[in-house]
Amino acid sequence: MGWKLLEGDDNRDAICKTYSFVDFNQAWEFMGKVAVVAEEMEHHPEWFNVYNRVEVTLTTHDCNGLSTNDIEMANKMDEFETQLLSGQS
Repeated sequence: MGWKLLEGDDNRDAICKTYSFVDFNQAWEFMGKVAVVAEEMEHHPEWFNVYNRVEVTLTTHDCNGLSTNDIEMANKMDEFETQLLSGQS
């Protein structure tokens, strides 16, 4: 499933996606890879993890909405997901 606009009570411009991995270790590895990129970009996701699931929301607080940083981060996260699920970690 791809990225979608955030819906609900939180009336703000953001995109969200839920990733599902094989197990907790794979989800944690994904989060570690994202954390390195987030620090380099100085752009940090909002996320929530339970076992093999990672729920992510991306928005840019400085511009009160979406920015190219969000799109770049989303693309990088999707790359990491593909690598991990195909066994190319």
